[in-house]
Amino acid sequence: MLLTADVGGTAVKLALVDAQNHLHARREVSVSFDGYRTPLMGTVERAIHALLRETDAAVAGIAVAATGQIDGDGTVAGTNGSIPGYEGTPIRERLETAFRLPVHVLNDANAALLGEMTAGAARGAADVLMVTLGTGVGGAMASGGRLLGGCRGLAGEIGHMILHPGGEPCTCGLCGCYERYASTGALVRRARAALDMPDLDGRALFALAQQGHPQALALLEDWCADVSLGIISLVHLLNPQLVLLGGGVCQQELLLAPVRRRVLSGVMPCFARGLRLESAALGNDAGLIGAAQWWRSRTDEQA
Repeated sequence: MLLTADVGGTAVKLALVDAQNHLHARREVSVSFDGYRTPLMGTVERAIHALLRETDAAVAGIAVAATGQIDGDGTVAGTNGSIPGYEGTPIRERLETAFRLPVHVLNDANAALLGEMTAGAARGAADVLMVTLGTGVGGAMASGGRLLGGCRGLAGEIGHMILHPGGEPCTCGLCGCYERYASTGALVRRARAALDMPDLDGRALFALAQQGHPQALALLEDWCADVSLGIISLVHLLNPQLVLLGGGVCQQELLLAPVRRRVLSGVMPCFARGLRLESAALGNDAGLIGAAQWWRSRTDEQA
């Protein structure tokens, strides 16, 4: 049994994962409950201690999927300053010291893709691009069945590709980044202003569009165009067999169908041949399962 943790900017999800990737004793704990005055990793450690104490579980190790740019030794290399005190945190070293267990850490988008390849919509696929749409845009890529990490394990920051040069300023310091246009957060900001509905959320916007609201439909059409532009460029770069859309909106047919149509018609014909674009299947479980699979693969390599 492994203890697995999916560390996000607002909450940490915990579970025990068995050898068949079944999840047990799930927990979710806020990490932003006091505006990060309590350091994020301090909250994570207490949550792990509590789960181990409550379940009295014997675990072989701790597998972590973590938000941010996570380098090869399990340290937070960058976050664009979005979580106070988090950047530079040696997650692996800190948890190994606290719990005396082997720990392996992976970026959360990479973990989600690995989870989908292990037990979800990407089973059997070797060359996969995953694009996650949420507050920002996350990405992960696999080639030949292996995650593409780059020289430090930081590859996949697709949210900071430049989509519109000279466009909206981004938290990373650049302007016109993909996530300033293609994230669900960007869609909601745009819709709140256009519809003069300051409390609108993504679910409500899609409901309006399903009812035929013309402005909501126009906003979704423009947003899907931006989502598709980034994917078209990435397909030409990576030549995947499968593109997975993840995030809370990925099951919306008002997203999936138009993006699939735009991508398949927008890439060069030889790249479209055999290309599938589907929704991710595992939801919030993907990162937990992927982190566990990463722990096993890293442990096997070191054996």
